Amino acid sequence: MRVTSFACSSVWLLGMFLTGCSQPTELGRSLPIEQRWQLQPGSAIAGHRVAGGLGDISIELNGDAVYAPADGRVQPVQSNPICVVFEAPEIPAYLFRLCGIRSPKLGEVQQGEAIGKADALQFAALRRQPDGKWAMVEPSRQILEQTLKPL
Repeated sequence: MRVTSFACSSVWLLGMFLTGCSQPTELGRSLPIEQRWQLQPGSAIAGHRVAGGLGDISIELNGDAVYAPADGRVQPVQSNPICVVFEAPEIPAYLFRLCGIRSPKLGEVQQGEAIGKADALQFAALRRQPDGKWAMVEPSRQILEQTLKPL
């Protein structure tokens, strides 16, 4: 019993040491979307990954940064490793799904803070429905501009 306790403590300390300098772990978020299309971001066709789908706005960024449009939180999407979700208390009924960001900054972010960089950003605005699912809606030009330009 004593060896097991020591071994568990050692593994915990090693894990703390290895993650101490890394970014905080952010749990993946479930994102049930009301509209279901056969092809979703992350799907594969003939060995190529789909980056966007119906409801996404595709923006060529050529490696430029993507910024937090408000103070909020960035989480990975559980079912889709190429996308993150941005949510903000200031915009409570909406989520923004951002696909194509390289090495995104996860967790709490401040308005104007860079979330990551992308060659091509797939942006989807989602509004919470009464049943708890999310429906894609057209994003406002102002939100897109705040996402693409630093303060």
